[in-house]
Amino acid sequence: MIHIFHKGSNPTKPTLLLLHGTGGNEHDLLPLAERIDNEASVLSVRGNVLENGMPRFFRRLAEGVFDEEDLIFRTKELHEFLDEAAEKYEFDRDNIIAIGYSNGANIAASLLFHREDALKAAILHHPMVPRRGIELPNLTGKSIFIAAGTNDPICSPQESTDLQSLFENAHANVKIHWENRGHQLTMGEVDAAAEWYRGL
Repeated sequence: MIHIFHKGSNPTKPTLLLLHGTGGNEHDLLPLAERIDNEASVLSVRGNVLENGMPRFFRRLAEGVFDEEDLIFRTKELHEFLDEAAEKYEFDRDNIIAIGYSNGANIAASLLFHREDALKAAILHHPMVPRRGIELPNLTGKSIFIAAGTNDPICSPQESTDLQSLFENAHANVKIHWENRGHQLTMGEVDAAAEWYRGL
């Protein structure tokens, strides 16, 4: 997978896994990592799927309708890439915190839905429920921050609260932050995520 790795100045800090939105790339969320923790290592990944020339992390059949088979395959692919990257760059595989936006938040959520050992924590900006009707792994000890917009036309408030419930039912600690906005990534939610992160 095309990616950028920046080794942090403090090896005790987590590695921040950056996962962009549709049409983005591995450079998009680097400023977010700087605001969240400028001492942490950063692994920023580009999605392996193209939709009309725009990078994504998995295919969809329509707006809000995921290609479930591809989602499962791409989730496994990303999980294996994280194993390889941890070995190559010598960071702690058990200390990865994902920061995802939109499609990137969805693949991060999917990692948590499928593998209890995939991530230590996650900051999810405008995520949707990746899959319904499956049993989640035991997420005891995992911390998840969800940023959502009350007027988000792509990801309804119900979608955000459904995701919160699913994570909480799997014993994760979940904080949901609402902005009176749409689907865009706002500085308000980034600052709220940074404050949440400092409390971990």
